[in-house]
Amino acid sequence: MALLRPTTTLEAYEGMAAFAGDLHNHCAISYGHGSIEDAYRNAQLQLDFATVTGHANWHDMPEDPRAVADYHRQGFKRLREAWNHVQDVTESVHEEGKFVSFLSFEWHSMTYGDHCVYYRSARGPLAPAQSNSLEDLRESLQVIRRAGLPAMMLPHHIGYLKGSRGINWDTYTEELSPVIELVSMHGSGEDDRSPRPYLHTMGPRDVGSTSTFGLQAGHRFGFIGSTDHHSAHPGSYGYGRAMVWADELTREGIWDAITSRRTYCVTGDRIMLATALNGQPMGSVVRAEGSRTLDVSVKGGAALDYVEVVRNGEIIARERPAAAAVGAAFKGVVSFGVGWGEVGLQTDWDIDLEVIDGRINAVEPRLHGFDVVAPSEREPDEFVFSSWKQQDAQRVTVTTRTWGNPTVVTDATQRFALHLSGDASTKVIARINGREVVHSLGELLNGPKVGFLGGFISGAYVFERAEPHQTTDLEWSFTDQGTGSQEDWYYTRVKQHNDQYAWSSPIWVPHSRAKAR
Repeated sequence: MALLRPTTTLEAYEGMAAFAGDLHNHCAISYGHGSIEDAYRNAQLQLDFATVTGHANWHDMPEDPRAVADYHRQGFKRLREAWNHVQDVTESVHEEGKFVSFLSFEWHSMTYGDHCVYYRSARGPLAPAQSNSLEDLRESLQVIRRAGLPAMMLPHHIGYLKGSRGINWDTYTEELSPVIELVSMHGSGEDDRSPRPYLHTMGPRDVGSTSTFGLQAGHRFGFIGSTDHHSAHPGSYGYGRAMVWADELTREGIWDAITSRRTYCVTGDRIMLATALNGQPMGSVVRAEGSRTLDVSVKGGAALDYVEVVRNGEIIARERPAAAAVGAAFKGVVSFGVGWGEVGLQTDWDIDLEVIDGRINAVEPRLHGFDVVAPSEREPDEFVFSSWKQQDAQRVTVTTRTWGNPTVVTDATQRFALHLSGDASTKVIARINGREVVHSLGELLNGPKVGFLGGFISGAYVFERAEPHQTTDLEWSFTDQGTGSQEDWYYTRVKQHNDQYAWSSPIWVPHSRAKAR
């Protein structure tokens, strides 16, 4: 299958590709829904790497509300009992060059903020989860590392109030924590004005817990996204994914990219985002006196709204794709989506997408799982309900299921993006549950085409507007003089018109008089 794995022409990323993964999600191995086998089946539909995370311990858990404390303890016990099975399944799904898996668990803390612990393996001890402080957890992992098993611990949903499971920047160190989880289903922890506010029961985001606050305090860390999904669906579209620039799809390759901070986060689409400062990739510390050149390369999954550069917490430059005439040839993206209809009414979809007089260069599944976090009175019948196969360069088949959108602001549709080459006469055919719908790229360049399976409020489908590369791609280079402060840091934020985002990891430029770290 030609899963989208974009590359860039920036020399700093020569020989690398951008791989997509989810390093923080859950299922019924602790508290959550669906089996770990189902979780990895769903992960393999649309990701290059993943880990299925078990909730392991909460050393300073409040006893009130009692029901919350009880189901956490039950989840921790379940993970202890399943740990051997978790390791076996994690090992069984790993295949170098095709799909990479890691072993992980989650350590909760009111005092220090939650952290997910990772091993560069499918096997490792659960004992460090019993640590009663971040310092003890850190030391336990260092012992394991010295014994030959690489380990790391990454803060997640950082933006909550310190003391209420938000990050505690006073206790953060780069040791074992090269990146932080910037965005997930909890929202974006970038800053208090960032898109994707925190709406979970755990409260709003606090400015003192944001990534901007941590960077301004002098810490160095990269960015990833995760879903924190709880229903056996790593990579569930729209909540957050980790993108890494790696030279190979192996455990070592992905791990090296993370520890080197060659990472960026996306909310959903596999946006290609590459940044370089004086020829050095994201995550680097660069010595540069006076002016420095920042190069930005973006290939979006939809039309770009803007690309902007943040320096020391302030936006210093913004760019959009220049208006360019679309020639006779087309190279770009066509997204097809299904769903809608009455809430809770199941619709099964059998879809055959075919391109006539054109070519499918890559495919990009944008699939959702069940959005369930807390225990549910009614479990779904199954958690694996989507599949797809690229038959050849002209045809992809998809099966999936929808239940309507649970609220008017919650997207539970299933989507599939085709990265195509063709021209205005190229036809895209969708055979949907036995009926055939045909549109040319010329038609789709003028706007979406929609239809229904039946009458009013029945399941619906949409061919989104065809987006040529002139609207989705941007190459940008500019020079900045810096501020003369002890250290400048830069990162790039991308917004698409379909409300999907990307954030690059920062690049740091210390002043020549600043001490090297």
